[in-house]
Amino acid sequence: MKLPRRKFLHLAACAAALPVVSRIARAQSYPTRPITFNVPFPAGGPTDAIARVMGERMRVALGQPILIENVSGAAGSIGVGRVAHAPPDGYTVGVGHWSTHVVNGAIYDLSYDLLKDFAPVALLPANPQLIVSKKNVPAANLKELIAWLKANESKAAAGTAGAGSASQIAEIYFQKITGTRFTMVPYRGTGPALNDLVAGQIDLILDQASNSMAQVRAGTIKAYAVTAKTRLPSLPSIPTVDEAGAPGLYISVWYGLWVPKGTPKDIVAKLSDAAIIAMADPAVRMRMTDFGLEVPPPEQQTPEALGALQKAEIEKWWPIIKAANIKAE
Repeated sequence: MKLPRRKFLHLAACAAALPVVSRIARAQSYPTRPITFNVPFPAGGPTDAIARVMGERMRVALGQPILIENVSGAAGSIGVGRVAHAPPDGYTVGVGHWSTHVVNGAIYDLSYDLLKDFAPVALLPANPQLIVSKKNVPAANLKELIAWLKANESKAAAGTAGAGSASQIAEIYFQKITGTRFTMVPYRGTGPALNDLVAGQIDLILDQASNSMAQVRAGTIKAYAVTAKTRLPSLPSIPTVDEAGAPGLYISVWYGLWVPKGTPKDIVAKLSDAAIIAMADPAVRMRMTDFGLEVPPPEQQTPEALGALQKAEIEKWWPIIKAANIKAE
């Protein structure tokens, strides 16, 4: 039976609207059960701390508990792989950072593609590096430190947290920008390296601000500059690299949230909105400042901004890492 044209158009319009109605209903119903934040490192570290602060505040906006799952190993690549292969339903969210979602792709043979197998959700706060030395290095500022390193390149030693770590890559970049040379000593983390710096066993580290900030405040080590375009609110007396004499030496361990590729856009948007609301909370911002972290402005917190940043960072750092022939340990 042939339908009247008006009725046919009405039915066609209803059919076309069904996907939109479905998306709206899904967004309104999501989430209906707890969400898991996958942290690809052991409990107690900076990634874990950020995940817990964000998760507790996002729980309020989402109306469901957020559980923390720590899946460590292979510099975070095992936990990130679990997120890549999880169902794309919004109930598994990866908490990662510059190393896991940029650096690892240049060092490890991964079972996933860092750009193609994930959907970005939100850019979280960032942790720039501090250029710090032992107390008795005879340099009062960064320019003097660079001159001292050039005069002592056969003796100067810098600590790193091992192959592919932020400290190692930052120190390689420091050498490239400043024309210095020094020995890099690998440790099992920046914690032990910092202990040796305080003890005077090594000369310097490019270390995450959150790790070395307490020692800088205590006066047990010297800080010369922060590797960012702006000064840290938590350490306002320390100049930026641009101010101190190494312009463009920017390196920051920025954090982010990702979900598996194919997660519905309305669910991604709901998670992103919850993260942005959390980062606007004064209590959350205070906690991040206490960690030595910089909260990005709202326009840089979006999925689109995180995706663009990750792509740009891969284009910047992969050639540097590969030229340095950094290999996984």
